[in-house]
Amino acid sequence: MSHPKYSIIVPVYNRPDEVDDLLKSLSSQKEQNFEVIIVEDGSAIPCKQIVNQYNNLLSISYYSKQNTGPGTTRNYGAQRAKGDYFIFFDSDCIIPPKYFCEVESELNANPVDAFGGPDSAHSSFTPIQKAISYSMTSFFTTGGIRGGKERLDKFYPRSFNMGISREVFDKTGGFSTMRFGEDIDFSLRIIDAGFTTRLFPKAFVFHKRRTNFRQFYKQVFNSGIARINLYLIHPKSLKLVHLLPSAFVVGMILIALAATALPPLFTIPLIYCLLIFFHALTIYKNLWIAILSIAAAWIQLFGYGLGFLSATWNRLVLKKGEFKAFDKNFYE
Repeated sequence: MSHPKYSIIVPVYNRPDEVDDLLKSLSSQKEQNFEVIIVEDGSAIPCKQIVNQYNNLLSISYYSKQNTGPGTTRNYGAQRAKGDYFIFFDSDCIIPPKYFCEVESELNANPVDAFGGPDSAHSSFTPIQKAISYSMTSFFTTGGIRGGKERLDKFYPRSFNMGISREVFDKTGGFSTMRFGEDIDFSLRIIDAGFTTRLFPKAFVFHKRRTNFRQFYKQVFNSGIARINLYLIHPKSLKLVHLLPSAFVVGMILIALAATALPPLFTIPLIYCLLIFFHALTIYKNLWIAILSIAAAWIQLFGYGLGFLSATWNRLVLKKGEFKAFDKNFYE
């Protein structure tokens, strides 16, 4: 393909099986005016053999480089892309067949410089993956602030499902060297540069995320740290809503301490658990997933909240430099 309209850029770190699922879904797209660029970010378990299986099905290129993190790896792919638009997916995504039809429809109706879509859980996902997906998209956690629905605030695309024009990349320089929160940093710089952004609500992806709760906790803890790192770079980016997970952590600890003297206080976390349970049950129609969703919601809020509090203490009070608690977990 000499000049595709879209260049799909995917950074990969030790995920050959998931790359197979992603490429399989891309080969089934109704609209095929795209190229695929896979960039191996220093993986110990490469996916080159998987990629080779799709050479006759997709216009696909494979690159391998030393590990530098997700943002710079996406830049590496973008620098080799031919398309008018760059679309970034995470390697653990599955793309619905009409994804590019929806993107085309949105761009034709109202062109925009940068865009993104929501994420959902595929029917093939494990119960834990579905529970994690619930916690990351639910109104009863922080999911409601992540861009799944139209908002009054500006829309900030996330890198698991993010599209930008070539002009945006050329004028902003792409992603920073941050290993966590690099997509939010990029979105903030895109808006600061005067470019327009918009949510494409029907251009969603199925996002597997982490496969167990331990990995999920590490991810959200680092996300809490990243929010303070972002605040120090973009002071106006910190909103009241970003404080809610930390308030949840402090509030639940105080309730647990006070409940020894006032047992009725235990009903507060119990009511929250029941809200999560019945809401997840209405979505998935599965008791086990509803139960797991309670655990996922608490892990998400406590992980993010504790990461946020840790970074607040270390970076704002002690004035330490940028840090992350769990390194090299951005794809694992």
